[in-house]
Amino acid sequence: MANLTINGKKIEIDVEPDTPLLWAIRENIGLTGTKYGCGIAQCGACTVHVDGVAMRSCGMLVSEADGKAITTIEGLAADGKLHKVQQAWIDHDVPQCGYCQTGMIMAVAALLKDTPKPTDEEINEAITNICRCGTFAQVREAIHAVANA
Repeated sequence: MANLTINGKKIEIDVEPDTPLLWAIRENIGLTGTKYGCGIAQCGACTVHVDGVAMRSCGMLVSEADGKAITTIEGLAADGKLHKVQQAWIDHDVPQCGYCQTGMIMAVAALLKDTPKPTDEEINEAITNICRCGTFAQVREAIHAVANA
């Protein structure tokens, strides 16, 4: 049994310790906003926050997440209000197909928590998520809009 804290709720699930956190979140808990992309922690579609740090959940084992606070895209909004990054995504029409966007939003939210006014270079270094639609210009625009709000 694994004891996870996801979006502020303690959850006990029956999985092997070497189960990727992504599969526990999606298949065992039913939070499908976190997406499977590559399975090798490269694309970022599966990004969640673990103790406030953006992590690729396909590359993290459930045993490594035990006792840590995990936030998924479903837990990013608070008190019925979208997170400022989620709102910026809407305001700046960032998504096209949208598949990678939950992971991208989670990565950007972590960046802005640690670096409230990032430079383009800091954005390039921190946001390594892959978007096949190529919405990187809109992503940068939304990041700067949040940073300058």
